[in-house]
Amino acid sequence: VAEAAIFHRYIQFSNGFVTYSEGCNDDFNKILWSSLGWNPDAKIEDIAHDYAQYFIGADMADEFAKGILSLERDWKGSLAANTGVDQTLALFQSLEKRASPQQKENWRFQQGLYRAYYDACERKRLLIEPDQEKRALTALKTGGTAAARKILDADELTPEARELRARVFELAEALFQSIHMQLSVQKYQAISLGRGANLDSIDFALNDRVWLENEFAKIDKAPRAQQAAMISRIVNWTDAGPGGFYDDLGDTTREPHMVRGESYDRDPDFLQSAFTGFGDVEPRNGARASWYTTAETLGETPLRMHYPNLDTNAQYILRVVYGGDTPRVQLKLMANGKYQIHDFRAKPTPQAPLEFAIPNAATSGGDLTLEWSRPAGLGGAGRGTQVCEVWLIRKN
Repeated sequence: VAEAAIFHRYIQFSNGFVTYSEGCNDDFNKILWSSLGWNPDAKIEDIAHDYAQYFIGADMADEFAKGILSLERDWKGSLAANTGVDQTLALFQSLEKRASPQQKENWRFQQGLYRAYYDACERKRLLIEPDQEKRALTALKTGGTAAARKILDADELTPEARELRARVFELAEALFQSIHMQLSVQKYQAISLGRGANLDSIDFALNDRVWLENEFAKIDKAPRAQQAAMISRIVNWTDAGPGGFYDDLGDTTREPHMVRGESYDRDPDFLQSAFTGFGDVEPRNGARASWYTTAETLGETPLRMHYPNLDTNAQYILRVVYGGDTPRVQLKLMANGKYQIHDFRAKPTPQAPLEFAIPNAATSGGDLTLEWSRPAGLGGAGRGTQVCEVWLIRKN
């Protein structure tokens, strides 16, 4: 559906095109574009059905076509809230049970299964690990780092999640045997994690476990008089205080103040709109989960946040964490288009929160718009305006 939106947005400006494939991962998209090029009015469901009938088999065409579209829906919105993931898995498992030996060796069939099992495995983990962290933070307040470690270190993976994980590894091996698909650096000699080796990230923490373990080590080494304040900082990380606001940019369920811009159909390549981006930080290196993702814009389009109905008599402080995959790109921050919060400056490496005072004049009218931009004329891929977390703190 998303690829078709791109096609229909730009076909009016095109005089034909060549369908280019980066590899086997976008096999269906290649067919989709070619089919729409032949008949722009073709329905996506019909294209998926033709694909499934030709490559998988007439006996599975209807259900496999539904599965293709379901896999796309599984990546929309909050994974934890998306119960469709389990329904998609059930659909592919039903196909798996009745598939012929030839169909089970079909790499396109294997890819559908791989995605369905992988998504379901991660969703099971996502329903476990954040809750585990909450209990650990509660224990940290009352029992210190030892009590919190005991909870964080416990392996709470359910038997069902273990079975899903094991099946993902079996399908990765099947894809290597069928088409030498390289889903792991160590096992299948992929170039790197970022070049499709997603099997290597299947166990990445879905909570702040690694970051917390590093912070616990600092607490244990600190003088006892300082430990309570260090624990409070961790436990209350997202608390912006009375009259304050916290946004986890990159988490679509926790960024109410981000200005998104145009709809996807009108701006599918995000030339004028904000979108969710992903940085180079990895949980195994000790980053917070909120730093894996960012809100970002491309090129010279600014990234905006808007806060209505502020206290006109209060003074506010901004706390922000910058991130993304382009740490060398400098950012400038303006308030309401005329108050400079900071000039172009590099993002801290390693990542850490920065704090800036917001001029009273910027909030005296009750509305505040923050606007981040990168230097004009940089060119390149256009990335760089990338923000992970934002606190607007009411000082008085």
